[in-house]
Amino acid sequence: IMQKNLTCKTLGDAQKNMFWFSLTIVFVTLLFLVLGGLLLVFSEQFNLPIPAKPDEIFPRLAFTELGPVVGIFFLLGITASSYASADSALAGLTTSFCIDFLNFKDKPESVKKKQKFIVHLAFSLLFLLIIIIFKEVNEKSVIDAVLSVAGYTYGPLLGLFSFGLFTNRKLKGLAVTVVCVLSPVISYIISSNAPVWFNGYKIGIEVLLVNGLITFGGLWLVSKK
Repeated sequence: IMQKNLTCKTLGDAQKNMFWFSLTIVFVTLLFLVLGGLLLVFSEQFNLPIPAKPDEIFPRLAFTELGPVVGIFFLLGITASSYASADSALAGLTTSFCIDFLNFKDKPESVKKKQKFIVHLAFSLLFLLIIIIFKEVNEKSVIDAVLSVAGYTYGPLLGLFSFGLFTNRKLKGLAVTVVCVLSPVISYIISSNAPVWFNGYKIGIEVLLVNGLITFGGLWLVSKK
């Protein structure tokens, strides 16, 4: 979304892009939810075993029950979407690291090209390492694990965005960093002890809201009018 907004010439165009892109995401998400429901109905009608992990339902049906053509299209679709997502993430990380940490503006083109290649390769290897570790330690479905991680990583961003949107208070850089680092830690402690502290209640993906509120509150405490 951010990359698309950066290509817009005016604020109005960026706002239109956000509006229509959000509607598109809602529509696509709804299609996948309907598809998942239909796959479960299909499995129940034909008495097919449902895997313990929901991630395995679609690939198992595609490769074993729906014929080789569906399996091939499924494999192509997964490959295309994975490459598209990885490409966007790698491009964003490489650009951000090169500009923010390597000060590309003051370097010759030959040095930029070499360093950009090294940074891109390093992030690719880091992605591979994360995938391997994730596969070994993750016991949930992929979507559950992604949402759990996002609850801790996006919480401070949500708090920062809300604080800047709804207040005019001034912040100092170091204090902001401390708040954004401590917020996920506090959220994890609350989430881990929630069943004991809140009469058996378990915090799920709503840890994102808890994290964001803690960040917002922390920023309010360290800010000035």
